[in-house]
Amino acid sequence: MTRWTPTNYNPDDFANRRHIGPTPAEMEEMLKVVGAPSLEALIDQTVPQAIRQTEPLDWPALTEAGLLARMQQVAKKNKVMTSLIGQGYYGTVTPPAIQRNILENPAWYTAYTPYQPEIAQGRLEALLNYQTMVADLTGLPVANASLLDEATAAAEAMAMAKRQAKSKADAFFVAHDLHPQTIAVIETRAAPLGIRIIKDSIDNLDPASVFGAIFQYPGTYGHIRDLSSEIKALHDNGALAVVATDLLALCLLKESGAMGADIAVGSAQRFGVPMGYGGPHAAFMSCRDELKRAMPGRIVGVSIDASGNKAYRLSLQTREQHIRREKATSNVCTAQALLAVMASFYAVFYGPVGLRTIAQRVHLHAVTIANALRAAGADVAPDQFFDTITVKVGVGQAGILAAAEQRGINLRKVGRDRVGISVDETTDADVITRLLDAFGIDEPAEAATAPVIPDDLLRESDYLTHPVFDMNRAESEMMRYMRRLSDRDLALDRAMIPLGSCTMKLNAAAEMMPITWPEFGALHPFAPRHQAAGYAEAIEDLTRKLCDITGYDAFSMQPNSGAQGEYAGLLTIQAYHQANGDAQRDICLIPVSAHGTNPASAQMAGMKVVVVKSAPNGDIDLEDFADKAAKAGDNLAAVMITYPSTHGVFEDTVRDVCRITHEHGGQVYIDGANMNAMVGLVRPGEIGGDVSHLNLHKTFAIPHGGGGPGMGPIGVKSHLAPFLPGDPREDESGAVSAAPYGSASILLISWAYCLMMGGAGLTQATRVAILNANYIASRLSGAYPILFMGNRGRVAHECILDTRPFAEHGVTVDDIAKRLIDNGFHAPTMSWPVSGTLMVEPTESETKAEIDRFITALLAIRDEITDVAEGRIAADQSPLRHAPHTVEDLVKDWDRAYSREQGCFPPGAFRVDKYWPPVGRVDNAYGDRNLICTCPPLEAYAEAAE
Repeated sequence: MTRWTPTNYNPDDFANRRHIGPTPAEMEEMLKVVGAPSLEALIDQTVPQAIRQTEPLDWPALTEAGLLARMQQVAKKNKVMTSLIGQGYYGTVTPPAIQRNILENPAWYTAYTPYQPEIAQGRLEALLNYQTMVADLTGLPVANASLLDEATAAAEAMAMAKRQAKSKADAFFVAHDLHPQTIAVIETRAAPLGIRIIKDSIDNLDPASVFGAIFQYPGTYGHIRDLSSEIKALHDNGALAVVATDLLALCLLKESGAMGADIAVGSAQRFGVPMGYGGPHAAFMSCRDELKRAMPGRIVGVSIDASGNKAYRLSLQTREQHIRREKATSNVCTAQALLAVMASFYAVFYGPVGLRTIAQRVHLHAVTIANALRAAGADVAPDQFFDTITVKVGVGQAGILAAAEQRGINLRKVGRDRVGISVDETTDADVITRLLDAFGIDEPAEAATAPVIPDDLLRESDYLTHPVFDMNRAESEMMRYMRRLSDRDLALDRAMIPLGSCTMKLNAAAEMMPITWPEFGALHPFAPRHQAAGYAEAIEDLTRKLCDITGYDAFSMQPNSGAQGEYAGLLTIQAYHQANGDAQRDICLIPVSAHGTNPASAQMAGMKVVVVKSAPNGDIDLEDFADKAAKAGDNLAAVMITYPSTHGVFEDTVRDVCRITHEHGGQVYIDGANMNAMVGLVRPGEIGGDVSHLNLHKTFAIPHGGGGPGMGPIGVKSHLAPFLPGDPREDESGAVSAAPYGSASILLISWAYCLMMGGAGLTQATRVAILNANYIASRLSGAYPILFMGNRGRVAHECILDTRPFAEHGVTVDDIAKRLIDNGFHAPTMSWPVSGTLMVEPTESETKAEIDRFITALLAIRDEITDVAEGRIAADQSPLRHAPHTVEDLVKDWDRAYSREQGCFPPGAFRVDKYWPPVGRVDNAYGDRNLICTCPPLEAYAEAAE
């Protein structure tokens, strides 16, 4: 008898052995609890048959080894050159300690937005360091925790100036030497807001005719000038001044605040963040103190916890668009947190003296090049600069560009007769030699020792004086500081993050690896296209797969957040209507349950928002919708819906909504936030959608990074394809991001996810996401009311727990969320889309064991609520109200009405590997009343320690 027994187990099946959490045997157990005979039967009960796609996703899956081999083949098709193109993107060196301990560390890249501050103290401190760095270098007191890119930040600054300026003018001045891609995005943003753009030389500025102006400092062609007189003239006329600037330059140059600037914007990319063919990078914005409540984006502030200890949190959240909805002044919904953290650690790593040394080296290398070119008779401009010069080469422009490329260097094509040269941190003697050789100069260049920055433009003030920027920079100390901060956080590498609508699924290591390869990371976004053939192949194949998944005909990969995808989609719809002679179409119907970004994006796109009611079961009220569509008539531009709905169910009426919209000439925008319940089962482009954005950082496995990066590409039907965002390189209209493919390097993650999952694996992931959600709903339904169920008693990939009945006993949704921290979990989405509820999304990646641990925790919390309801303990004395419990609570005198055991080690919590929050419940009101948005002085740390 043979002992050889063949198995049908495939250890290399990524989808079913690595990505999807429950095993087949566990799925059988879960289906019994759910009451469905099979997984396919559950899907039939959940997803209306009328909208199911008929053709399966059928491309084959790659193994992890196969994926990495494919990625290496594609990477080799990119040609890594020394790009001296500049224009806001520069070669930089990511310190290995930061690459390994931050960028490649799941403790940092799998974290969620720090809306639960008690479990986000590490990344909040790193972001506060970032804000302090930006505030110090720009010379303005308040900075935000990052924006999407420099061009977006500039457009946001324009809108902010319009709201805050005393001038009633309708025009905004744009200096002609702004980076071209920034001008393109400003023009896109200005048009629907009715802002007139005046683009001219600074010398022609008429301050009385504008509400604000933006200047580039240093200019895109290298010019530096003191803007103080221009800024004063603007202020004298009630206008505001925005300065787009460069953090490394500000280590040497007079800071923007010292010139009187109201707002400063720019990119922190050259602080250790790879170019990545366009991103992701952290943009920055800082402003005068009086403007801080009008500043878009997230602001990290300092508050106290329940014990009076210092604690960080996101401040002034009532400014944020998801709360203000159609009254929002911005649709910014995210940040570039991971990249801001990297840039902040770069500043900590080098400190003020190190940064000044790097800046001086960059400047003197640029002077060396300029001197050598002038000595050879070249016409070089300007005379005064930081890192960028232009050289007049006449009809020899093409030859010089080609000669430089032959020597491994990319230069910038400027007009018809100049080339631009921007020196960066990676420039060395070899680069200088090769560059000069391209100009026919073979004599060694004499290294410059004297700057060409005039004395009145040299910085006089100190910066980065806080002790955090003066640490001992031994790598051992840096490594420990990064570890200490990450240990304060709860990310996906520790526990399930069951956030509804945010889809915190596995970000597999194999998917992440290629983004740090130099063949992908070191490409300049404006490098010649033939040098980026690998990127072109990856983006084209990802586009094909996304078209197959969604039923759309074309995609734009440019939007680099979900909210920006919404905005780009609405602009595409507007451009379509205008081309058809329907410019009057400006009404957008949006259900009351829609994401807050939906009405904010519509308002930014110049549309009038009309809110549609919800039916009692959470569906769109079809009668109200039909009535409002009819009233809009020829003015109907679009409807924005989320499918499955934000209430977590597949609405049977979705085709009716689409039909009614089209009957009145409108276009259907289907928000792709809940695409994780549709992939392989339903194509939005086949059920009536005209355009959708996809949150690649949700459904397609790009990690959230503590609040960014993200990508929000839009898919459209063929009739809308001609109106997709234009390429900022080509001076095309409609650009919404600075780079043509947004944050191109992280598109590789979603491509890798699709390649390893295969079509069948993606479809199975959707099925299991629906199973996991229904399993939670089934097991918790006796303890917590499930707010919305589909017509056949099923939820989609998320379910809403109604905690409002507990309020009559004094137990709030906040109490439950904070108590879950004691169990070692991030809370579900709180109070959205219905106030006082918890929206739970387990995703397909969570194992049955982790889901059961979460259920155990919620059932134990329900028992504690019962104790309060039945009078065994008062709400304000219960562990619910005192949560979360810290180690300090554990060791100090215990005078509470429950035991240490119950408070600190509730059911579901790990004993050995328990997560201890570093602070107790944070006082939000205190933080907003006592706003501190930069690193507190050292004394504050000493007081907290006492």
